[in-house]
Amino acid sequence: MKVNSPTRRAYLILLLMIAALIAVMALPPITQDPTYHDFADNRAFFGIHSFLNVITNLAFLAVGIAGVWLCANGHGAMGARWSWMACFIGVALVSAGSGYYHLAPDNGTLVWDRVPMSIGFMGLSVAVLAEHLNLRLEKILLVPAILLGIASVVVWHVADDLRLYAWVQFMPLLVMPAVLFLFDSPYTHRRLLLVALAIYAVSKLAEHYDRAVFAVTGEIISGHSLKHLLAALALFVVYEMLRRRTVRDLN
Repeated sequence: MKVNSPTRRAYLILLLMIAALIAVMALPPITQDPTYHDFADNRAFFGIHSFLNVITNLAFLAVGIAGVWLCANGHGAMGARWSWMACFIGVALVSAGSGYYHLAPDNGTLVWDRVPMSIGFMGLSVAVLAEHLNLRLEKILLVPAILLGIASVVVWHVADDLRLYAWVQFMPLLVMPAVLFLFDSPYTHRRLLLVALAIYAVSKLAEHYDRAVFAVTGEIISGHSLKHLLAALALFVVYEMLRRRTVRDLN
């Protein structure tokens, strides 16, 4: 087997995923920090607590519905259509789950935010893997991957251990660039996936610096609200990639 063979490259991706999982699970249990629920902007408008953190979730609903519609209408270059469908269904459900969470933030309501997020992450991961390695992987991986994503939330909620959920959330950020580097794609516009990843990375920074962003913007918008908008923008870029792309001429 040659070093640059597709099979060897596929094994490298699998090894990367397993190594990341082992590294995360080798850490001490990661408990949920109770201060996570203490957001910078809790202002209420129109009787809605934490109004901007709630209302910015509508961006996920818009992108999710657009993506589901695109997949349901059988775009000619959809590829791993059911995985993309799962991704956008998860995105649409994040709107309700995250909105509900921000009305009364605690570990109990956070479950309804993280379950659809895990579905979206796993749908995206399987779509990218299947389209670059072998489309048959979608039939093998999609359902187990979604169940694993949901299980990671259950493990956190029951055992207060975020390690598996952290792997589910951040594994795509690690694996997708490697897949794009090691494999060609039969579709155009795949560079937009890297744009989406970059925007999502910025959204996580905004989330981390929630209070700093709130202060810098003169308390117009918090980092967490901005995170919602940026993450939705990243998913819109994925939607645009799917909408625009065509099958490449490999001859």
